[in-house]
Amino acid sequence: MSENKGILLYAEVTRDKYIHTVFFELAAKAFELSKKLENCEISALLITPPADMGLYKDGFKNSGIDKVYVFQDEKFKNYDTEIYSKIAVDLVNEIKPEIMLVGATAQGRDLAPRISSSLHTGLTADCTDLDINEKGRLAATRPTFGGQLMATILCKNFPQMATVRPKVFKPLAENVVRNTEIIYKTASDTITGMTSKVELIDFVKTIQNEINELDSAEIIIAGGRGIATEEGFNLLRQLAEKLGGTVAASRAVVDSGIASKDIQIGQTGKTVRPKLYIACGISGAIQHIVGMKDSEKIIAINVDENAPIFSVADLGIVADAYKILPEIINLCNS
Repeated sequence: MSENKGILLYAEVTRDKYIHTVFFELAAKAFELSKKLENCEISALLITPPADMGLYKDGFKNSGIDKVYVFQDEKFKNYDTEIYSKIAVDLVNEIKPEIMLVGATAQGRDLAPRISSSLHTGLTADCTDLDINEKGRLAATRPTFGGQLMATILCKNFPQMATVRPKVFKPLAENVVRNTEIIYKTASDTITGMTSKVELIDFVKTIQNEINELDSAEIIIAGGRGIATEEGFNLLRQLAEKLGGTVAASRAVVDSGIASKDIQIGQTGKTVRPKLYIACGISGAIQHIVGMKDSEKIIAINVDENAPIFSVADLGIVADAYKILPEIINLCNS
């Protein structure tokens, strides 16, 4: 029987000094998985510059976390792959979790492979679902073959590692209050003699990045093959501006070169949960639907009344998006 027990989550700190929302989504899934693992302990790893822990404590306490291992140092002002992974590896070797989950953010996608390589364990990346199989092992599901198939992958070593996209799981509907133990760890021994090989000179957030923040967008206007032209996407941008929303695209549009990969929705793109999702000229292939089906309200515009997108839409409009979008935009002006 393995000595590895419990689930460890990586609590990423954003540049705005908040815990990334994907952590709370992972916490909800970890709470579900722990029930299948005899209510095992759920812990979190927090690496941060010296900070007021009062900013974080309530969030941890209300998300079902049993223990939080906190490493604080001025060296952690900016993310560093080598230093962060060394701390994570040393903690894993100390507490021996059975499972480690990391958000598939830009930072998480950089950090998790480094950790798994150092620990000589497997990593299933960009997962869309997690479960515990009949043998008590983590069953991690992710798209493969360009999104044409879904593969469920098992890891034979410990910890079993996976990264999960933001918005794949919902945070807990209600607070799960625990008497969360905050454990302060000294990082100095772990990182003695380590110096960063990368110097961060400046961080510039471009206008394009601000427009494309799909993870937090409440309104998304998405275009598919039926509107895959510069003219069509100009209409989407105009409507997004009027509604205070963000533009997105299907894979077909990205493959055609009209839109960039960072705004792609679907199995091989982003998973989103906006309050309103307007699908324009999108047929509704399953690869796209899995990325937006949990939106609160879905409006679909398509010339084909039999398009699969209408099966998930709250409101369907059978019309040419090129003709109806200008009318909607004019209504917004009136």
